[in-house]
Amino acid sequence: MNLSDKGHDCVEWLGTSYCRMLSSEDTGGTMSIVDSVGPPDSGPPCHVHRDANETFVMLSGEAEFWMAGETVVKQAGQSIFVPRGIEHTFRVIGDKPSRHLVILTPGGFEGFFYEMASRSLRIPEDMEAVTEAAQRYHLEFTGPPLAAMQ
Repeated sequence: MNLSDKGHDCVEWLGTSYCRMLSSEDTGGTMSIVDSVGPPDSGPPCHVHRDANETFVMLSGEAEFWMAGETVVKQAGQSIFVPRGIEHTFRVIGDKPSRHLVILTPGGFEGFFYEMASRSLRIPEDMEAVTEAAQRYHLEFTGPPLAAMQ
């Protein structure tokens, strides 16, 4: 399903699509919801959100989550809550993409995906610019992607 065909604000960054279902502006900054589809083996470097809680609601596929030293696999119908200030990352596993909702409280971080896509920044090639932008969204990178941690 292509959500941009349904009027949602969608971008693609590093092979993952991000569609704003509910923006920070829609909620007075209280929260945002992003529908994300990532290909197998995709996932961000290890990081910490300094000002936002992050909840993943798995809609399809599987992902391995690493949070504060613990690893867990989540699949369709399951979710995981990552409190602000907790180091974490994830990786899509298996041979199918993973579709999941990313719920951020408060909202605002969703702008990071849109900025990265609009600037066509890459990881690791453009990591200095990615890190500089991340600071504006209260995000701190703390290590490599999950695949490199294993």
